[in-house]
Amino acid sequence: MEFSNYQNQAKRTAIYPNQGSVSGLQYVVLGLCGECGEVAENIKKSIRDDKGFISSDRQDALIKELGDVLWYLSQIAGELDTTLETIALRNLAKLRKRQRDNTLHGSGDDR
Repeated sequence: MEFSNYQNQAKRTAIYPNQGSVSGLQYVVLGLCGECGEVAENIKKSIRDDKGFISSDRQDALIKELGDVLWYLSQIAGELDTTLETIALRNLAKLRKRQRDNTLHGSGDDR
């Protein structure tokens, strides 16, 4: 699936307050934080309960949570009037530059 196709389909499922405003952006950013916490929680439980092993059930749970992360990223992109494709392309360009500058290991972002 292409990013644009996903983003268009995901937008049709978006029901949250104040879409298209700073408040709408804040809402989806907070949602992203919550979903990232759920990903982290699953990893923590794999360490605590499974000695770091990722069982097929845990992998399935992580994939589901990562899907929620992707949905929120998609909504944030929309609130910022950009696309997931633009974000991905700009990120790859940044990473290539950091690789050329030998700064992948640190914080080589342009400030």
